[in-house]
Amino acid sequence: MSLASPADPHRNPGPASRLRGVRPGPPRPPEAAHPSPRRFRTTRSSPAPDGLPPILGRNVYVPLLYSPSEFLPSGSECQDFQAGALTGDLCEDLCDRGLLHYVGCLSQERGKQVLRAEWRGRPVVLKAREGLPGGPLPPGPLDGAAEDLPEAELQLLVAAEVQAVLGPGPAGGGRWPWARWPGGRGGRVASLGALLRQEELVLLGQLGGRSPHTPPVLGSCGPFYALELLAAGGPQHPALFPLLPVGARARTRAVGAVALSFLALARHFAGDFRHRLHLCDIKPENFAIRDDLTVVAIDVDMAFFEPKMREILEQNCTGHEDCSFFDCISRCDWHTHRCGAQRLNSNLQVICDKIFRHWFVSSLQSSLSLSLQQQLREAVLECADPGGAPSVGQKLQRLLQAALRELQDMEE
Repeated sequence: MSLASPADPHRNPGPASRLRGVRPGPPRPPEAAHPSPRRFRTTRSSPAPDGLPPILGRNVYVPLLYSPSEFLPSGSECQDFQAGALTGDLCEDLCDRGLLHYVGCLSQERGKQVLRAEWRGRPVVLKAREGLPGGPLPPGPLDGAAEDLPEAELQLLVAAEVQAVLGPGPAGGGRWPWARWPGGRGGRVASLGALLRQEELVLLGQLGGRSPHTPPVLGSCGPFYALELLAAGGPQHPALFPLLPVGARARTRAVGAVALSFLALARHFAGDFRHRLHLCDIKPENFAIRDDLTVVAIDVDMAFFEPKMREILEQNCTGHEDCSFFDCISRCDWHTHRCGAQRLNSNLQVICDKIFRHWFVSSLQSSLSLSLQQQLREAVLECADPGGAPSVGQKLQRLLQAALRELQDMEE
């Protein structure tokens, strides 16, 4: 399932405005990091694979400006659900069964609300890019669709909207289970239209929970959608993610395992879909780790499949600086005054430059032999260079695996 949100006048211009010739503004301020799941609320250890250290979660909240009933789609929005004006597969749990409970506000910035909740005893994140809750649903892409529109025609409308967001020929297969939502057809069409406005969830819904490196969409109610709650990264953590301090070598092994998962994520997005998936906003806060230290991209507002990426990059230009879209860069052709449609850097290069170079090299080196330290440092610098060899990812993976073997040998 997938979902989406209305345009926010304070938000950085996205691809659509970029195509209209509007230059993007500076990068958005980071959203508050997701706190770790319920089982990581305290410093008590939680099992991790192969004896690696557990994750240390931290509850992160921002001051509430409104009451919980104003944040969650309860109050008037539950009245709208009862009246058939909106719906979703989480609405009954929220409004009728009492199985979806508000816990805290994680962030509310530039029209995007990120809330912490518990759903059937499971910690989740609720997101929506809307006005303050309690008002009517904003206009959606399906406005005007008749309630008696045949299901096949509604399916075509949804497919057209997905293509408009993701670009022509996205990696397909996403399912939109609106037919299973409770209530009448009008509420289903209105809620689906509101969700289709949120590009991040259109992408996640199209992936359909099949990617180990993106969070599955758990459900929705009106414009709100639920994702799993994970331990997010941040520059405040010495090892990028909140790992319990349980010994230098065990911690170093965990850092190596996370680094290998970042490499797996880069390979996955580069080759496992019909089109390459580009991440244009790579920073610690936009990633999290699961219990088994798998890295997950938790904020994909700025992720695009190759056809859409080419649309975004191929713009008029007077210099190379006009051809950068956050972390996705191209170059200006001085003869045509057009940016090249081909992205020059890659997800892996930016990960090496903005994450590996600053955190993982220093975290790994203290426990390794001098020779392996030097090889790792050189490989990360080569990987961070946009002109690095295409095989540098494989080289880095071999060195990280060698580092883990060396650490294992030291412990035996």
